[in-house]
Formats: sequence, structure tokens, C-alpha cells
Amino acid sequence: LPLLRAVSRHRGEPVALLHFDAHLDTWDTYFGAAYTHGTPFRRAWEEGLLLEDKATHVGIRGPLFSPDDLVDDARFGFEIVTAMDVLDDGRQAVADRIGARLGDAPVYVSIDIDVLDPAFAPGTGTPEAGGLTSRELLGILRGLAGIQLVGADIVEVAPPFDHAEVTAVAASHVAYELLALFAQKGGGT
Repeated sequence: LPLLRAVSRHRGEPVALLHFDAHLDTWDTYFGAAYTHGTPFRRAWEEGLLLEDKATHVGIRGPLFSPDDLVDDARFGFEIVTAMDVLDDGRQAVADRIGARLGDAPVYVSIDIDVLDPAFAPGTGTPEAGGLTSRELLGILRGLAGIQLVGADIVEVAPPFDHAEVTAVAASHVAYELLALFAQKGGGT
């Protein structure tokens, strides 16, 4: 949320959001708290930081607290690409779908490492079975060549849970792909 605030303030406009995660992160509260790792994109929407109908979640498969979670998410203008959509449609089709939705908008990419299956990223606090492979995530990012990337983050890598640094290796490769996207457009914010 603070990074989205800074990018939006720096640019003087809201941005598109591409969110890779197992969970929506648009809940109103998480265990009674309004500002947590499960609520940032609802707060961003409430603050007017996001472009309407230019927000997409990719890799979603985690639990919902209520059926209203999906209703609220749709009301905020998010599109959901589930982990099973990636499996069924393939990485390039998903990248094309995302690219068409984002168009030429300025894009902020947020990658929660638990978008990856725990086999590829065990070092996170909220693992969910059935996630993307590292290859799928890297391929989708490569398929987004040409987007106007203006900001990005990689979150929830938890070294104490990361045996053999499997998660750190995956996150470092994701960071490399994000840097390549920045370089293609001459840099971001």
C-alpha cells in the first residue's frame, strides 16, 4: 500500500495493478485489522490509487472468508485468473489476456511469492497447494514485454521457512524478469 501511494503520488495518477498471489488481498479486515497483508488492495481502491477495470489477480486459489469476498473484488474492478486458468490456458494465453486488459496503462506489479506452489516456494508464511510453477510465472512475466511497468514488489519471502534457499532463488529470478520489464520501457518510477 505505501508503495502504491508513492507511485501514484509521483505519477500524479492512479495505476493499473497486476497482482500475482494465492489470495485476493482485498478483504476489508483480516483478523479484525484493517491494515494487513490481506487488505492492501482494498485500501488502495478506497484511496483511488488504482485505475478502474485495470486490476488483475493471477494465481488465486486460497480460501475465502465469505462469498462476499468475490462480490467485493468484482465491485473493485478486479479480474481473476486462477492457478487452474494458467494450467488450462497456458502461460502465453494468460500473458496475452493480461496484456489486453492492461493496454498502455502505467502498471504496478505486486508478486506475493505464495503465487508459486510450495514445491517451488516453501519459504513463505501462507503456502497454498496447487500454485503456479516457477516456469509459468517467469513465462507470464516474459510474455508481458512492452507493458508500461512503473513499479513492482516481491513480498512474503520468509527465510526461516526457506530450506535450501529454494524460495530465494525463485524470488531472485522473478526480480530479474521485473528488471527486464523495466529496462524495456526505459525504467519505472
